[in-house]
Amino acid sequence: MTKSLDTRHHDRDVAGMTYVYPVVSRRARGVSVGVNLNVNNACNWRCIYCQVPNLKRGSPPPLDLALLEDELHRMLTEILHGDFMASSVPEGMRRLNDIALSGNGEPTSSPQFADVVAIIGRLMTEFGLLGHIKVVLITNGSLIYRVNVQEGLRRLKTLGGEVWFKLDRGTRAGMHLVNQTEATPEQVLRRLTISAQSCPTWIQSCFFALDGIPPDEEEVSAYLGLLQRAIDQGLALQGVMLYGLARASMQPEAPRLSVLPEAWLEALVQRVSAIVPTVHCHP
Repeated sequence: MTKSLDTRHHDRDVAGMTYVYPVVSRRARGVSVGVNLNVNNACNWRCIYCQVPNLKRGSPPPLDLALLEDELHRMLTEILHGDFMASSVPEGMRRLNDIALSGNGEPTSSPQFADVVAIIGRLMTEFGLLGHIKVVLITNGSLIYRVNVQEGLRRLKTLGGEVWFKLDRGTRAGMHLVNQTEATPEQVLRRLTISAQSCPTWIQSCFFALDGIPPDEEEVSAYLGLLQRAIDQGLALQGVMLYGLARASMQPEAPRLSVLPEAWLEALVQRVSAIVPTVHCHP
């Protein structure tokens, strides 16, 4: 059904399906079943480290919910009752960890986002997965104010799900540079508040060198300051996931990006853990 998987390649077409694809996740240390709602490679942000080829601005086309449900059913059947794990997954990674709403763009940009969460819930019940695996929404959080998105978050919470909320930089200039967004730190903090109050929420942050230079102290201090403001407001964040460049960017800036020294990331881990005790780092 699929070729052998590894942590460096997250090919959305690996299973030959439209919406569903399996990956081996270095963060999860197991198999994650991805659900790609942005099959046209459209996103409302353009992060310069994004590995999606031919990325464009925009929203996804209408979803074929019946096809999505059929594909997810077939994938779960193959993983749980077929030979998928033995034939396609490296030893030590042969566990189903989660179903992730991720893909080739911002998943909450689909007006059918809440419907997809409902489909996932039905199949988790059918396969006896409730309470055994996670459901993860990987999001930039920019559309979290929408009614259908908040409905999806409420449904996600009933499944024991969680949000991975992107926060890569702490200044408006930094967010514009890295994420190609006009968002302000204040807007991001308001959106993070909605997320954390609606569903268990992790911060996920990508750090890398640009033109061989790490983020400067002003940027790092602003990032830490945003985390501190969130905690001071009483947000019950689950933790922070810091990660580097695991896969090559497919954006024009790719030649300018490089991996940071592990010592730099470790120093950041120490500073973040003084604010948010639970920190996972994936260089």
